[in-house]
Amino acid sequence: MKYGIVIIDGGADLPLAALGNRTPLQAARTPTMDAVAQLGRLGTVRTTPSGWPADSDVCTMCLLGYDPTLYHTGRAPLEAASLGVPMTTRAWAFHLHLVTVGEEGAADEGMMLGHLADALTETEARALTTDLAGYWRSEEWELMTALEIYPGTSNSSILIDSSGRTYEGVKTVPPLKVLGHPWDVSLPEGEGPAKASADVLCRLMEMSAEFLPSHPLNAARGAAGKRPVNMCWFCGQGTRPAMPTFASRFGCRGAMVACAELIRGTAALIGWEKLDVAGAASQGRDYSGQGRAACDALDRFDVVCCHAEGPSQAALVGDWKGKVASIEAIDAGVAAPMLQKLMSFGDAERGRRTGGGAGEGWRMLILPDRYTLSPTRKQDATPVPFAMAGSYVRAHRTGLFDEAHAGEADLHIRNGHELMEFFISGGRAAARGIAKGGR
Repeated sequence: MKYGIVIIDGGADLPLAALGNRTPLQAARTPTMDAVAQLGRLGTVRTTPSGWPADSDVCTMCLLGYDPTLYHTGRAPLEAASLGVPMTTRAWAFHLHLVTVGEEGAADEGMMLGHLADALTETEARALTTDLAGYWRSEEWELMTALEIYPGTSNSSILIDSSGRTYEGVKTVPPLKVLGHPWDVSLPEGEGPAKASADVLCRLMEMSAEFLPSHPLNAARGAAGKRPVNMCWFCGQGTRPAMPTFASRFGCRGAMVACAELIRGTAALIGWEKLDVAGAASQGRDYSGQGRAACDALDRFDVVCCHAEGPSQAALVGDWKGKVASIEAIDAGVAAPMLQKLMSFGDAERGRRTGGGAGEGWRMLILPDRYTLSPTRKQDATPVPFAMAGSYVRAHRTGLFDEAHAGEADLHIRNGHELMEFFISGGRAAARGIAKGGR
């Protein structure tokens, strides 16, 4: 059996007056997604555990069949896994962000002005982070003996603390959530033993505010009319997750097509191969390239998942037109070729295959990972719609692929991590009745 999955990053939304009280999914032309819904069945799935944020890394881990309450230890360890950063079981990983804060004496003194520095290139970020690490070593050599910095893919790097120090109980806040507010009330903090660990982070951040403003790159940025990069910020800490492989749980080899390091890291931790697509992370997003990569991978792997970005980023800036356009592009560039490729593997129930021979069988699953609301520019934990079709999938109540039709369907999975088992095995002769507890 071959399995194809398309995850539409933040694709679900609320009805918008500008779209005639339709959601972007309803307004978008999505013939392939609608075809999957009408070939098989619709439903909803809760991808965010109670009390957890509706973040991409949490929701995608859930959709891949892993309960975040058991396996999610933080965002930074996921990105570290994608980058191949070595971590012992006692080490802690952090995101190190380069940010802009209001300078002393300015009207906006003490405010978080930018969680992403204006037009900061990867080369500039690496130079700033490398020089900052050198400054830390010169000033706090003993502290830095157990700390290592690994440059990331943008303005975020990974800090690994292998000292044996624990950060259990330390509270950190992503810089995005501090944007437009005083940053000093959101510094790392903790009580009891956690306070000493939080103080280590605060000390490094304080030193970054001493060193970075005078860095030569900031002088060049100022001359170009760009904001300075004048502080670093730590968040997303966690230890390396101990996750059983996907193959050991489901008996299938998998591959992931994604540009987000958080998603690629999760794939690496469950033993999936990460497939690179040039241009997938660019502004235009090469959805056709992602679709081709996924189709090629289906010849080599049992399960291929494509995590397609774009809709969420558009919603987070209130761009509903961009969200509709990206959903349509994902349907045409990713979902359409994947469905065509999957159908070429034939009908396992009737033993037919395109071009003759026994039918291997196929299944396809299409869904957003979470709601990203264009009106409020926030993420939401409302259960998302999904459409599933293929061998042994019996149609119950079909309709178009959107939030409303899925909400009217008869299949509603409360524990999102159970959807994968239902997708892989549900309804097959050898595994009838699987996932009853999640329905």
